[in-house]
Amino acid sequence: MIKAVVTGAAGRMGSRIVNVLSASEGIRLSGAIERKGHPLVGQDSCGPAGIPSGGTLTMITDDLAGTLKGGDVLIDFTFPETSLEHLRVCADLGKAAVIGSTGFTKDHLAEVAKYVQKIPCVLSPNMSVGVNVCFKVLADLAKILGPEFDAEIVEWHHRLKKDAPSGTAVRMGEVVAKALGRDYQKTAKYHREGMTGARTNEEIGMQTVRGGDIVGEHTVYFIGMGERIELTHRAHTRDMFARGAVRAAKWVAGKKPGLYDMQDVLGLK
Repeated sequence: MIKAVVTGAAGRMGSRIVNVLSASEGIRLSGAIERKGHPLVGQDSCGPAGIPSGGTLTMITDDLAGTLKGGDVLIDFTFPETSLEHLRVCADLGKAAVIGSTGFTKDHLAEVAKYVQKIPCVLSPNMSVGVNVCFKVLADLAKILGPEFDAEIVEWHHRLKKDAPSGTAVRMGEVVAKALGRDYQKTAKYHREGMTGARTNEEIGMQTVRGGDIVGEHTVYFIGMGERIELTHRAHTRDMFARGAVRAAKWVAGKKPGLYDMQDVLGLK
């Protein structure tokens, strides 16, 4: 039985992971972590997850290192800086990790690269199985359609999301750019206003929408002369991310040290 420790266990994402773990086979919750000073530290983690405790309490604690010693894999959906600190603890203890945080910079990823020399880690901007299938399909579409079709991406998320564009949208842009032989950092177009001139052949447009309680929606447009192809993924609940994260945790436990993503987990590479 794989023992999982979940950070942010009282939050929107962490509580759903706890919920999914309660009904999963071959893996169980062994620890629930929250930040120091969180009002639910010391409470049963089943409460925020909306499940009965069943007589077995997993209390929310702020002691990551102490809790992780009794676990096999950490599941972390927080923020880049926080995830890096958690990953450092995993590396020190030799524990596997699943990181679903978004907004990592090049410097952040360089630090990740140091830690994964000691432990296996699945790092993905989106843990959804459906989204990762979209990544695979996008590469094929871009290669087949070629430069004659303009690529544009629009992403929608709830009003509380802090990073823009989403990590998933950026990854989609990177997949399309790579398939077309382009450098995403040079061709991504995040802003259009005023007299911008005609669209270049190389650019990949990226637009962001924020509002309400939208869980997540991503559409990639391939626009040609007289025709258009749209590939859309809509997230209805956060449970799809939670299920993907639990699947990744079961997969990564016992793997060799290194950096993996959901394409590895799903065998899409």
